[in-house]
Amino acid sequence: MQAFGQGLDVLLSDYTENSVVFTPNGPERRLDEIRVFLAAFLNSLPLGMMEAMQIIRQDIDGETAYFLWKAEPFAPLGADTFVVRNGKIMAHTFAAYMPS
Repeated sequence: MQAFGQGLDVLLSDYTENSVVFTPNGPERRLDEIRVFLAAFLNSLPLGMMEAMQIIRQDIDGETAYFLWKAEPFAPLGADTFVVRNGKIMAHTFAAYMPS
């Protein structure tokens, strides 16, 4: 979560060629697909959303981490789940309610 605000290249360094990100539009696999997804997501964020982000809940159990967050008024609810092995994200689920 710390890398999220540090730019795309830093964020991608947490993933591997075997990583998968599950999105509302389906899974993105491998670094090239994950890069495209994350770049599009970061570029679509409204001005001020990153600064508004707050972690509501964080649970970690073994290799699995769950984050419930909000970035009001842009996203009243979002959730990410990560499966981390050897310091790298192997699986990541993402969902957020972002009213237009």
